Amino acid sequence: MKEETKSMLKRHFSATHIAYMALFTALAFVVTFLEFPIFPAADFLKLDFANVFFMIEGFIFGPVEAVVSIGIKELLCLTKSATAGVGEVANFLMSLSYIIFPSILYRFKKGKWWVTVSLIVACLLQIGASLLVNRYINFPLYGTLYGFDGAEYFAQLWLFVIYFNLIKSVAVSVLVFLVYKPLSRLIKATAEKFAKKPAREKNSK
Repeated sequence: MKEETKSMLKRHFSATHIAYMALFTALAFVVTFLEFPIFPAADFLKLDFANVFFMIEGFIFGPVEAVVSIGIKELLCLTKSATAGVGEVANFLMSLSYIIFPSILYRFKKGKWWVTVSLIVACLLQIGASLLVNRYINFPLYGTLYGFDGAEYFAQLWLFVIYFNLIKSVAVSVLVFLVYKPLSRLIKATAEKFAKKPAREKNSK
């Protein structure tokens, strides 16, 4: 069991994987601050494209690396949070709901057809998760923090939550679909080069 654990950790957290996880996390963190509202009536719903990086990471390296990067990114956001951590918890859960199915399915089924299907499912999962997260986490906790009835406010704005997450998940999915293949070829080629370098150095000693 100990050897299996070591092997798993080595597989998921090699030096190359950690380097790319740091890169994807940093890019997602920066992109988070380029967010913007799309509905004046619900300007707290802000669109950003951080999940593009997490989904690509999930496709290339797997769900474990992507989930760890999401967690680290939200911890970084927590240092600048104006929501007492509420927004970060919600963002983690919704990003998780979006990337988890496609990144797992891609381990077994590849090709444009399966990627398309998995991204459609990811959009639906994010929309469903957004309703649950906003109804039972965001609105109640924000209501407590700012003194309003969270359930009543959600009842007024739940359609905006659906529309927003539909637009966001579809926009992210289209970008992922367009850039994944060329980017994955570059990253895999670079990763293989870095993986071979230590082996050559070891053999030369």
